[in-house]
Amino acid sequence: MKKVIATTNAPAAIGPYSQAIEVNGTLYISGQLPVNPATGKIDGTTVTEQAQQSLKNVGAILEAAGYTYDDVVKSTVYLADMSYFAEMNEVYKTVYTKDFPARSAFAVKALPIGALVEIETIAAK
Repeated sequence: MKKVIATTNAPAAIGPYSQAIEVNGTLYISGQLPVNPATGKIDGTTVTEQAQQSLKNVGAILEAAGYTYDDVVKSTVYLADMSYFAEMNEVYKTVYTKDFPARSAFAVKALPIGALVEIETIAAK
């Protein structure tokens, strides 16, 4: 049975989707933009600042569902430009320090609300 996960500690969905869905011990987190949930606005102008906020949002949803970063098995990172990869990677490795999740990262033509990064996550228990 699927369970909708929602928390005010991460930005509300800006469309017809849930922050996350849990089913059969797996948590599927929608792509997290670098939006500060308190302001509803993008936090930061650099990829470093935006990646930090996106990962903070992922962490808030993980916590709301009873998971941790250690439970993450797959991440997909969307970048506005591949030249941001190294900068994003520096932030990413501050959150994932061992037993790294599988990951894909690629550039897209544009991200919602002018973001530089968006991070989608799957976690399992």
